[in-house]
Amino acid sequence: MFTIGEFARLGRVSVRMLRHYDGIGLLRPAAVDPGTGYRRYRADQLRRLNRVIALKELGLTLEQVRVIVDEAVDVAELRGMLRLRRAQLAAQLAADAARLAGIEARLRMIAREGRMTSQDVVLKEIPPVRVAELTAVAASYQAADVGPVIQPLYPELFRRLDAAGIRPTGPALAWYEAADDTGEAVLVHAGVEVAVAPSAATDVAIVDLPAVPTAATIVHHGPMAEVDETMQALANWIEQHGYRADGYARELYVDYSQEEPEKGVTELQLAVARFSG
Repeated sequence: MFTIGEFARLGRVSVRMLRHYDGIGLLRPAAVDPGTGYRRYRADQLRRLNRVIALKELGLTLEQVRVIVDEAVDVAELRGMLRLRRAQLAAQLAADAARLAGIEARLRMIAREGRMTSQDVVLKEIPPVRVAELTAVAASYQAADVGPVIQPLYPELFRRLDAAGIRPTGPALAWYEAADDTGEAVLVHAGVEVAVAPSAATDVAIVDLPAVPTAATIVHHGPMAEVDETMQALANWIEQHGYRADGYARELYVDYSQEEPEKGVTELQLAVARFSG
């Protein structure tokens, strides 16, 4: 099982949201430690979370969401509801495009539940790597919050590297960490592999990412707006094989074009450790 922080990251929601859902009985944790009160969740609870988020984005109240989810509304009905919402969002300002993409991604996940596979998960060691990076803070780990923050960082990073005469020696990558003690805001790192001394550039940071002794990895095909399904397959594999997640996932952009995100190839790398209790 996963801690509330790990489950929040895998489901791309906030810890505060999960606590609220627990408090109102919408999504109870699978287990609560009687001594510490720590919540633990199962990977299969991501299915209910997907439905809750999709219906919430549809504009329903949480009480309406609970009634619909508890009555096990089927995929066809959810598809109809979400298509209606999609038509409404399409008429709004361009700033709502990220929310629309998120709704469509959740819909595809729900439609394909039970057919996802984790057979392509590979357990391996990730070697240390030196990268040039720029950072920014996102409000949460949700894709709708991370996307608009991280996307502008890469063009600026490559512009600065070009001005400094530094050439990348590997693919771009992203990694994350908590930005403060609340567990909500996320410090987003946008980087690319380089082979220069830390003093080679003054307007970008040159840092060494440590090796990851054991990482569960899986390749995501398509835009990062649709990464949630791949992350869910990774979560299922981790749980089924007796591991626990250890931090945020790194994203290695094996093949990515901002103009054609649907052709993207991204390796998700999540540090794991054997579950000890």
